[in-house]
Amino acid sequence: MSATEDLVRRLRGTVLPAVATPMDPRGVVDLDALRGYAERIAAERIGGVAVWAHTGRGLHLSRPDRHQVLRIWREVVEGPVVAGAGVPRPVRPRTLREAWDATVAMAVDAATLGADAVMVYPLAQFAERPGGQSEAVRLHERVAEESGLPVLGFFLHGEAGGYPYPPELIRRLLALPSAAGVKLATLDRAMACQDAIRAASGSGKLVITGEDRMFGPSLMWGADTALVGIAAARVPLTTAVLDSWRAGDHAGFVRASARLDRFAEATFLAPIEGYVQRMLWAAVWEGLIPQEAAHDPYGPELPGAERQAVVTCLEALAKEQAGPPGE
Repeated sequence: MSATEDLVRRLRGTVLPAVATPMDPRGVVDLDALRGYAERIAAERIGGVAVWAHTGRGLHLSRPDRHQVLRIWREVVEGPVVAGAGVPRPVRPRTLREAWDATVAMAVDAATLGADAVMVYPLAQFAERPGGQSEAVRLHERVAEESGLPVLGFFLHGEAGGYPYPPELIRRLLALPSAAGVKLATLDRAMACQDAIRAASGSGKLVITGEDRMFGPSLMWGADTALVGIAAARVPLTTAVLDSWRAGDHAGFVRASARLDRFAEATFLAPIEGYVQRMLWAAVWEGLIPQEAAHDPYGPELPGAERQAVVTCLEALAKEQAGPPGE
């Protein structure tokens, strides 16, 4: 069995939180808070974790910080660690070739530090180029060749710096022997998500939902695994949906999906880049990280009312789960 086939076997049907990175208002990573957070997340029933992803501000971190982050998660998590690889924000590539090189270098770093797979951030420049699809496929091939790791494609919505992957590109990516699957994060574009899932179906590879606001529907459309930022806190809200769907417990699925949707409505809303801060607030409420490490200096400033909305939602969900007094 190849490393790619083994990864598919280990991850199918599981949730991988796209984990946050505890830091102060200046963007300094709090390593003690990170270790405590990692230990709490690792204790949940998860298939693995995704580091250096959008939720963890992976492209904003300095190279030394990225290394520290991955080392800690690798020490703490027994399951697979998937690392994002793209063009770090401090890098200013002058050419597309330099952007390729930066992506590959980040993937090689991930392999050196013990990652099990690489999720390749999309290069939006490919969208407008006549040979963009072939270039995207070649980038994934090169990442796999030079890192020695299985790769995941990443259909990322434009608000987060990606672009729509045509169904044909998804089919071509999943035909690569090194491709373990594709993650879909279309934000709120139901038709694009459905088309992408249809293109991935029958490939034998992982069809990974990253659809925080369409989580339940994406499973009904055919996704079989999850890698989501909404699982950066309150992991059981997410796993309950996937578990009930896979068990054929449709009544339980409807209940669990409704609960997760309420949490998503409080965290994944405009401005969408604010979701990272909202998830950090949720992590503080849950006791996963301390308040002083719950800052996202790379997202928009949010009013205090938004934090209160997150807290109110979580308190209501917790109260419902506990049931009426005396029950």
